Amino acid sequence: MKTVVAALACIVALSWLYLITGAGMPTMDMGGGKVMLMPPPSWSIGYAAIMFAMWSIMMVAMMVPSATPTILRIASSAEGIFEAAFFSAGYLIVWIGFSAVATAAQFAFDSMHVLSDSMAIRSGVLAGLTIVGAGLYQLSPLKQNCLRYCCSSKSLLADDPIQSPSLAVRAGLSYGASCLGCCWGLMCLLFVVGVMNLYWISAITIWVLAEKTLPWGLRIARVTAVGLIGWGCVAIAIAAF
Repeated sequence: MKTVVAALACIVALSWLYLITGAGMPTMDMGGGKVMLMPPPSWSIGYAAIMFAMWSIMMVAMMVPSATPTILRIASSAEGIFEAAFFSAGYLIVWIGFSAVATAAQFAFDSMHVLSDSMAIRSGVLAGLTIVGAGLYQLSPLKQNCLRYCCSSKSLLADDPIQSPSLAVRAGLSYGASCLGCCWGLMCLLFVVGVMNLYWISAITIWVLAEKTLPWGLRIARVTAVGLIGWGCVAIAIAAF
């Protein structure tokens, strides 16, 4: 068990170090947690690869902490260390897939010239609509169902113990899919506050951890929804008038 905890801690620490040091690109600190990357004049295969790596490692830094209780439960059963490793691989495959979609979205936004140098949406109205959308999703049945599954990882172990690599990967994919359904709306906020805004990356990480691990996670999601909808409406009003 100590080996698994140490491994997870190292993975998360290295991921955060990668983000703090600029995600492999020259950066300029703009204050307020915002970081301006110094991108090339146009997207290239190399730059796209750097952005994909940035998103992927960011997802590891943000999502592994909230998955740790489930990974440790699996590690404590049967031949746990190997099953936990395969489960974690399946879980991260889902978030790497999300990172590919996020990279494509960033490319699309850049192509439409709607992102600032800090990789935040320039339009106040569009930013406000994104925030309101994230808030409404917090109240959706899909979000609530996915969060309930994430909050109760016992279903992964109750009936059929994970005793083979293939079952562990499948369980990780299933858990990752529910986690994605729970959290993707919150990740969209990064396009509002700045993709590399370290303060907001930290805040969303804690936010997700609270929703998934605390007994009152569903209530936190609902309270968050109210706050996001209010924030988004104010942002739209300010931008429009």
